[in-house]
This record gives sequence, structure tokens and C-alpha cells, in this order.
Amino acid sequence: MCVGCRERAAKSNLVRLVAVEGAVVPDPRRRLPGRGASLHLDLACLDLAERRRAFPRAFRLAGPLDTCRVRRHLEDTAAPRS
Repeated sequence: MCVGCRERAAKSNLVRLVAVEGAVVPDPRRRLPGRGASLHLDLACLDLAERRRAFPRAFRLAGPLDTCRVRRHLEDTAAPRS
């Protein structure tokens, strides 16, 4: 389930995210240890998750988490490849 839009989707349509030292990190290979959360490969879902403060709840952590690496990953995957 996407933490942004809360819609169910296949794992192949979602990217796994993990909290590492106060930052949310993408885990496309699904190998990093720790509690994971899933997100659609869509910046709108990331924006919605940030607005709803879904990441601290999903990871069961207090305080805000840095999502810069996730945003960069989503922008890179959405960029047209030549």
C-alpha cells in the first residue's frame, strides 16, 4: 500500500523506502534492513505523504524525516532516457 495515496498496488509498482539515520532512503532492491514503507513512483504521492506526515508514522519514529534522496530518486526514474 502506498503511504502517500493509500491505494493498494503490486510490489512492482511501488518503491520500498527505509529510514536510515533520520532520512528516508529508497530501497529499489528491497534488501536494506529495517521497517519499510512503500510509495508509488510518483512525485504527487511523495508530496501527499509529506503533507500527511505519513513517514514518521510508517516507520514508527518521532520527528520529521529528510526525504531529499527519495525525491531525487523519483525525479531520476521519471526522467526521459535517451
